[in-house]
Amino acid sequence: VVAQARTRTDRLNQHLIARARGNADIAWLASPVTGGGVSVPRVNLLFLLARSEGLLDPQAWAHFAWSILSAQGQAMVRDGKALESAADNVAYLTEQAREFADQRLAILHAAQVI
Repeated sequence: VVAQARTRTDRLNQHLIARARGNADIAWLASPVTGGGVSVPRVNLLFLLARSEGLLDPQAWAHFAWSILSAQGQAMVRDGKALESAADNVAYLTEQAREFADQRLAILHAAQVI
């Protein structure tokens, strides 16, 4: 059953990850293992998009995500405050990307979301 569903969920998830480039409303990906959705924040979706475009390390994912967010006039928020400089945003995104790589990525693999 999982193998049958995997083809469809892979296509759906690829579509949703690609849409995260310009859409902040997407926050879920489909898991053929659970038959349901897995919560994935937009920034994590942008990291997955970076991976799908061949970027291999968290720092590259952070720069990729920042290029998209900054072009849309968005900034990261830390401790309730919007980060103002590009360097601060990239540093914070790099922290998040490393955490994503160390903790969240294995969960997404186990759920066969990616």
